[in-house]
Amino acid sequence: MTALLTLDQLVAGYTRPITAPCSFTLHRGEVVGLHGPNGVGKSTLLNALAGGSQIHAGSLERAPGLRLRHLPQRPLRPTEAPLSGFDLLRCMAAESVQPPPRLAAKLNTRIDRLSGGEYQLLCLWTCLGGDADVVLLDEPTNNLDREHTDLAAEEIAAERNRRATVVVSHDAEFLQQVCTRIIHVAPRSVEP
Repeated sequence: MTALLTLDQLVAGYTRPITAPCSFTLHRGEVVGLHGPNGVGKSTLLNALAGGSQIHAGSLERAPGLRLRHLPQRPLRPTEAPLSGFDLLRCMAAESVQPPPRLAAKLNTRIDRLSGGEYQLLCLWTCLGGDADVVLLDEPTNNLDREHTDLAAEEIAAERNRRATVVVSHDAEFLQQVCTRIIHVAPRSVEP
């Protein structure tokens, strides 16, 4: 089976390295969780996979033609245009798979009128409903109550075989529920 992503001792950061070296291979059908204390660089590592932070050491290999979607920790909500949920899904080319009924019921609503949790689920679906080979989810349960967290977990699991997914979360129970394996991200050791 061909790897979609391969990290080999990857160290990511911005102006300076933030993460400890990290190595793993990601295949279709996997949901890999990144877990660890605040400040170790889980989001920075995810941003490196998406091309948004700098790779300071090690390597990252992507399968040829890889299609990737990234849900940031705090998705921006455009306020200048009165977009509906349907409009956002069309803009993100994420309407190929029928969304779950609870989300589908809200798709005619303008996104500036959705609650924080409803908007978070819509943004999650913009990643899951498209044709990405790899989906990167940074704290996908932000703003979600328990019922919506369970719905998010169900949708991630239902779409698992279509792609590979990497999930960053502080919620260990959510990671256990949704992931096929969990990688502990350790703090970067500081050279004396």
